[in-house]
Amino acid sequence: MKHEGSMTNQLQKAQSENSRGGIKWFLLIPVVLCIFGAATFFLRAQDSKKLAAGTNALDTEPVTLTQAQQGAPDSEITLPSTLQGFSDSPVYARTSGYVAHWYADIGTHVHQGELLAQIESPEVDQELNQARAALSQTQANLVLAGITAKRYQELIPTNAVAQQEVDQNNQNLDAQKAGVQAAIANVNRLEQLQGFEKVVAPFDGIITQRRTDIGDLINAGNSGMGAELFRISKINVMRVFVPVPESYSDQISDGLKATLELVALPGQQFEGTVTRTSHSITADSHTLLTEIDVPNPSGKLLPGAYAEVHVHLNAPVKHLVVAVGSVLFQAAGPQIAVVNAKNQIALHKVTLGRDFGNTIEVTNGITESDQIVASPPDYLVNGMQVTIHPASNGDKS
Repeated sequence: MKHEGSMTNQLQKAQSENSRGGIKWFLLIPVVLCIFGAATFFLRAQDSKKLAAGTNALDTEPVTLTQAQQGAPDSEITLPSTLQGFSDSPVYARTSGYVAHWYADIGTHVHQGELLAQIESPEVDQELNQARAALSQTQANLVLAGITAKRYQELIPTNAVAQQEVDQNNQNLDAQKAGVQAAIANVNRLEQLQGFEKVVAPFDGIITQRRTDIGDLINAGNSGMGAELFRISKINVMRVFVPVPESYSDQISDGLKATLELVALPGQQFEGTVTRTSHSITADSHTLLTEIDVPNPSGKLLPGAYAEVHVHLNAPVKHLVVAVGSVLFQAAGPQIAVVNAKNQIALHKVTLGRDFGNTIEVTNGITESDQIVASPPDYLVNGMQVTIHPASNGDKS
């Protein structure tokens, strides 16, 4: 019996210990689950950060940077232009009629007042004859009115005529005087029109165009059928108008020397002088209109000829150049992508100057310190975030 009791006690003790062990493991399960959950959350947070970093890296555009460089200082600028005569004018008819003769053809050197063409205008001629006859008539009436007024004036002391009649005759005399003046003015007007039948040169020059022929119907004026008969150009001095870029405008002044070279006359140079400027920068092209006068005593310089004009500046002018690939040519005009301190894109509108092949001059829109995107893609926009990559040897400018 004692042995059975002892076995029972040992069994109960073992069951009690097993029960306490199960309780301990049951209490540890939530702790293990919490630790596992925290670890999982931490790992997922790290993955999210890595994913966000990767996404941000994909959202930014990788670019390499460059800067504008100072070009060699210019002591002169070369600009294209077209020669013009010092004076260039169309010649119109001042009266209507038919061309009877023309006396000057293209290339003819003429002097001021020289006859260029003769116009027949029968209507004007007949109107002039009629006006002269009317003048003679009014002059005769004036003589009669004067005699009549004098007679009535002499009869006043005798009381043979009334004062009213004397006044009427004096008034008639004044009216006849006015009529004569009007008739004279009409005759002078028609004589002027008849004088316009002779088309003459307005100044010394050369006929560059003839646009009429014998028998052509001519209308007075410069509208409708009143087209120009001739065009005359004064070429003893030539004018050249050149658009000087704004960056050089402060170096341009009256009296500057310039040299002209013509494709048609290789190896020859012609000296000119800056005579005036517009004193205004053209808004659309940012240029200063400058006039250069060139003496042409030999007549070699011809109106309309293409010329390269070398303007000698007051002082050397520095300018910025960039690689041609750094310029975005878009519908809004040429632009350069500049990266600011926040690594964001800012598109600057620029004014371009001369093209040197691999590089191009920038006269306005950027500074030498600006960080410029080398070879920017077309889809860059203002505010786009970029990642700066170091330039390779081939990318350095």
